[in-house]
Amino acid sequence: MISCKNFRSVARALTLVENNLPGADTLLQSLVINNNIPVIGITGPPGAGKSTLVNNLISDLINDGKYVAILAIDPTSPFNFGSLLGDRIRMMPHFNNPQVYIRSLATRGSLGGLSAKTIEMTDVLRAAQFDYILVETVGVGQSEVDIAGLADITIVVLVPEAGDEIQNIKSGLMEIADAFIINKADRAGADEFAGKLKKFLADQHDNIPVLKTIASQNTGINEVSQFIRQSKKTNTRKAFLAAEKAYHIIKERRMADIDKKKLRLDIAEALKDDAQFNLYSFAARY
Repeated sequence: MISCKNFRSVARALTLVENNLPGADTLLQSLVINNNIPVIGITGPPGAGKSTLVNNLISDLINDGKYVAILAIDPTSPFNFGSLLGDRIRMMPHFNNPQVYIRSLATRGSLGGLSAKTIEMTDVLRAAQFDYILVETVGVGQSEVDIAGLADITIVVLVPEAGDEIQNIKSGLMEIADAFIINKADRAGADEFAGKLKKFLADQHDNIPVLKTIASQNTGINEVSQFIRQSKKTNTRKAFLAAEKAYHIIKERRMADIDKKKLRLDIAEALKDDAQFNLYSFAARY
């Protein structure tokens, strides 16, 4: 039985699912999933301080004896398919905490800041009865909207320097947020940026909170954790979330026989032999 009080059972189940090992489908279909456990997506551009924010947020969420799981997603190199998985380093203070389970995973070529296996792994953690599940995405910009198809609560982290970019980012990140966090709020222009953002949201008739934090100093973190605890957003987009998850699962399974490394080798070979290589004809034959 998978339990948040037995990390070994959680790790085994996640490894089975992430690597699609024999028995993974049977495990997934047998899960008793508690859909009332909130999944909180933490997203935003690179350098916004998401990992530091999550590290301090964990401390607040476990204060009342709760169990927290974190999926920290790192980008995969498109050239060697490797991944740094560096978020674990920033969350090191929680490694030996029996209430905190941290798992890093790579995107493995997936777009939108999410690993193709994130949905299944999140459901494993829900079945293990964690109280909160945090998913920190890689921060790849506008395509981060994928997180809206996974998380019950989506938090977008920005920095004061983004103050002149509200019009540019609104069509992507701005439309998926349940809350905005302006991190590094001790920097110049933070108050002005917060004001601009609040005005923009008011003009759009969106009652979305804008919170200011200085994650490196643990300032403002309590307000974020209170928002998560009190949020009523959980499951209000149930049909949308389920459809998005089903779409990703079906897409992944239909593409299961396509090996990206082999595809590159085959294209490299075709390029050698054909001076008039046609990508569309190649794809149709493939």
